[in-house]
Amino acid sequence: MKILVCISNVPDTTSKINFTDGDTKFDTNGVQFVINPNDEFGLTRAMWFKEKQGATVHIATVGEASVEPTMRKALAIGADEAIRINAVPTDGFFVAEQLANVIKDGAYDLIIAGRESIDYNGGMVPGILATLLEMNFVNTCISLEVEGTTATAIREIDGGKETVQTSLPLVIGGQKGLVQESDLKIPNMRGIMMARKKTLTVIEPVGATVATKDVKFDKPVAKGSVKLVNSAEELVELLHNEAKVI
Repeated sequence: MKILVCISNVPDTTSKINFTDGDTKFDTNGVQFVINPNDEFGLTRAMWFKEKQGATVHIATVGEASVEPTMRKALAIGADEAIRINAVPTDGFFVAEQLANVIKDGAYDLIIAGRESIDYNGGMVPGILATLLEMNFVNTCISLEVEGTTATAIREIDGGKETVQTSLPLVIGGQKGLVQESDLKIPNMRGIMMARKKTLTVIEPVGATVATKDVKFDKPVAKGSVKLVNSAEELVELLHNEAKVI
């Protein structure tokens, strides 16, 4: 089985976020970037298929040279090869078209993408990929087993879970639950040294549609002051007379 894991390079959630050029561009200065968490769950599941079933695992990222440390981490975790599409990931449709071009040439059986990235939370790429490639698709995937060309997946739905069975080739949108957080792999020194010798191929982007653009960023409104009350009666009075919500 040949697997491609789609990796997004995203800011660490502890990073302080700022914008430049009149709040039209994200300021990357001082920001630590990491593998998108949903993608990391998918990468770890791909490692399970590699260890248990002898699968070959490649990763692909749309981004400039600055994303390569994140890609090297994925190689250190255990991916066999990496492909970087040398373009700024402007929007979900553009990214999906770039990845689809790589997948068409790679004869992959299973495409694992995160349900969404934690920076823009678009949640578009896996579904668009499946449509462009005319492959089966399972989103919000929290469990995946593959036997031959048959895949059995569990996905989250409103109010519960759904078990589905389909065939390869397959695209999934994975998330927490695909593996547990305790199963996530931390690169060891041997993995880091081996990653330096693994192939990281850079390819130029194909002509693709950029359907959207960022116009302006706004930070969330700062939290207001908090007023402490000593009794239920005081709370009701404030809600009625001051907040005017009852």
